[in-house]
Amino acid sequence: MAKVLVTGAAGFIGMHLALGLLKRGDEVVGIDNLSDYYDVSLKKARVAQLQRPDFCFLQVDLADRSTLQQVFDTHKFDAVVNLAAQAGVRYSLQNPYAYVDSNLVGFLNLLEQCRHQQPRHLVFASSSSVYGNSPHVPFSVNDNVDHPISLYAATKKSNELMAHAYSHLYAIPVTGLRFFTVYGPWGRPDMAYFSFTKAILEERPIDVFNFGKLQRDFTYVGDIVEGVMRTLDRPPAPNPEWAAHPDPSSSTAPYRIYNIGNQQPVDLDHFIEVLERCLGKKAIKRYLPHQPGDVLATYADVEQLTRDTGFTPRTSIEDGLARFVDWYCSYYHVQRDYALATKP
Repeated sequence: MAKVLVTGAAGFIGMHLALGLLKRGDEVVGIDNLSDYYDVSLKKARVAQLQRPDFCFLQVDLADRSTLQQVFDTHKFDAVVNLAAQAGVRYSLQNPYAYVDSNLVGFLNLLEQCRHQQPRHLVFASSSSVYGNSPHVPFSVNDNVDHPISLYAATKKSNELMAHAYSHLYAIPVTGLRFFTVYGPWGRPDMAYFSFTKAILEERPIDVFNFGKLQRDFTYVGDIVEGVMRTLDRPPAPNPEWAAHPDPSSSTAPYRIYNIGNQQPVDLDHFIEVLERCLGKKAIKRYLPHQPGDVLATYADVEQLTRDTGFTPRTSIEDGLARFVDWYCSYYHVQRDYALATKP
């Protein structure tokens, strides 16, 4: 049993991770600022799923340094998982300062608290967006990622650099996980699979960018949670061979970077077809040009995560979307024509 801080606990991945930790017997303190970037009632409903004696929820903004320090002064954490962030590539074009406050200032405040308390492991969320439009596929943690094409991606790359500096200076074991398009029940309304589902059910057009010529390595949230917990239990050690064979994924500090994805990119058109079958309704597609900041394809090489933790993604896009649609219809009280809907 461990005491784990999960930031972003009212978020999509944060809620599922907190549930996973609680189910295995850990004590969890969850913090979240409950921002109104999307429906706050959904965030509160997620938190309601976590209520039990070994869970404590606090409404805290990582950018609020003094309040965050009070949390660390009150609790002694064995491990910390940072999932709090201002998400969304397209929103970063509209409100860039939100990304600086949350993803940079907030993360620095968290690193400072870990510096003083020294948990046995800090795991933080990075993103596949750091790869930009890299021509090398599948994306490898050994690749150079110095050319982000959105501010969101730039903040995630910055998190990796900040985390390495603190790991090097203060010997904090730190692992960054580059998430690849996570989806599933209780998901984020700003994600395509969520907004597509709502639009299809309401018989409204869906916006299909780059005329549908996009690929994403969709990763089911249950697989993500398994990977995060496996990683959390294995704090990194310094790589003794780094000086002779340097690579971006490790260091002479106790620091690691991993990809965490399904390792099976899906064409956007096929993704929509699967969703249509789950819903029993056809989408009205509005094909649009490429959206600034969007990458054309994501494809995770998870070999190193598998080697070090035994992580293996198991959920197909067909099974994962079916589970999401079942949750969506239940949560929003949608009456489906089950005679039309078929499991892919």
